[in-house]
Amino acid sequence: MSRTAQPWPPVPAEPVIAHPQAPAPGEKLPMHYAECFGCGDELDGGLHMRSTVGEGQTVRAQFTVTDAHQGAPGLAHGGLLACAFDEALGSIVGNLLRRPAVTGRLETDFRRPVPVGSTLFIIARLDGMAGRKIYVSADGHLDAEDGPIAVQARSLFVLVDFDHFTTHGHPQSMEKIMEARRRKPDRDWDINP
Repeated sequence: MSRTAQPWPPVPAEPVIAHPQAPAPGEKLPMHYAECFGCGDELDGGLHMRSTVGEGQTVRAQFTVTDAHQGAPGLAHGGLLACAFDEALGSIVGNLLRRPAVTGRLETDFRRPVPVGSTLFIIARLDGMAGRKIYVSADGHLDAEDGPIAVQARSLFVLVDFDHFTTHGHPQSMEKIMEARRRKPDRDWDINP
């Protein structure tokens, strides 16, 4: 049985317009929370992903697969790779739209193995918007920005209000992020840019 690719976005969607204060192409993106598994720097086994805004409403992210990231011996865990794409796709939504959003759906296609020690270069794109729904996709290239595609993903994010995080988030974690905001009041704060 052959698999027919579904159109993306799967519904009529408008072009996404970046926020007027979105970071410019070439700008490195800061981590949004030090304890974030994807971009934070305080978790030993985290991805420690770093991202930069690219041209044409893209974000370029990369991470190096370590021994802590393996599933099968010597290979990245598939769920961890999905996590990396969720981080990259969430980064483009949060940073270019500058509005809080959460993952509603994430589809990941694994095209080739990703060995421990390799670097995955992820290029994420804003594909369209329909109401509160934001459609994004990404390709993950192995060991170079123009390397072979190892993983592809597409995702639906849903815009939410800030109270989504204060209602459902852990109170101590919310206090940590608010304290970080008090220490750096000059930085616009969003829950997930």
